[in-house]
Amino acid sequence: MTTAEEKRLKNFAVDIRIQCINEISKVGVGHVGGCLSIVDTLACLYGGIMRIDPKNPGWDNRDRFILSKGHAGPALYAALALRGYFPMDMLNTLNQPPTNLPSHADKNRTPGVDMTTGSLGQGFSSAAGMALAGKLKGENHWIYTLLGDGECQEGQVWETAMFSVQKKLSKLIALIDCNGKQLDGTIERVGGNLNYAAIFAAFGWHVIEVANGHDVKEIWTAIQAAKERDDRPSVLILHTVKGKGWGYAERLENNHNFTVSPQQAAEAAAEFEQQRV
Repeated sequence: MTTAEEKRLKNFAVDIRIQCINEISKVGVGHVGGCLSIVDTLACLYGGIMRIDPKNPGWDNRDRFILSKGHAGPALYAALALRGYFPMDMLNTLNQPPTNLPSHADKNRTPGVDMTTGSLGQGFSSAAGMALAGKLKGENHWIYTLLGDGECQEGQVWETAMFSVQKKLSKLIALIDCNGKQLDGTIERVGGNLNYAAIFAAFGWHVIEVANGHDVKEIWTAIQAAKERDDRPSVLILHTVKGKGWGYAERLENNHNFTVSPQQAAEAAAEFEQQRV
């Protein structure tokens, strides 16, 4: 990655954060913490890694992205709008009837969304199914899926992990947003301090730990390394901060879902702008 490419992706992440918080402020409440923790990953995927065509969202040869933690839809919508999948002003309709931007991702309503998600664990299964279909058809596209660390408490996640290795789904790359929190508190308090890298490795996955899940260069390098494996699926363990980039959100004890006023959105946007390079 060149310095210019790194700068472009960092600024793309700033734009996603600004638009994400703006759209949440229009409805007044949303899953702020888990949206902001995945922004840098989205910037890498939609900023150059994925093979996509915003003018043709249904292109057969496109790479697919499945947001298994579907409640972070506002972050995905911001990235899609910025890439030109739909008009920017559509972001102002988040979760307001008759919007095409529901609070959880819906492939039947939003251009660019590859799978309807929200029931935790099911998006991961869908991604594995897509990867298997592509393999059986001899296709060459990649399937990326992003899960939350709290989501990994679902048994369906580990059924999918086992299935994906057994089927040698080497075109499947999972990304785990390890921000340490979930709806009911910290991951450690609710589900125990599990070592997801060790667990995925025990299932037979190719595991890459990303120490700073907000460093676009580190994320980009890890994904490229994952794409070099052709014998098994890969998983990136992204160590992130819930609410990343907005000091107010980072400091909140419960920052999973909370209210955001227009004034707060403006303050957050000003803070994000200071992170532009």
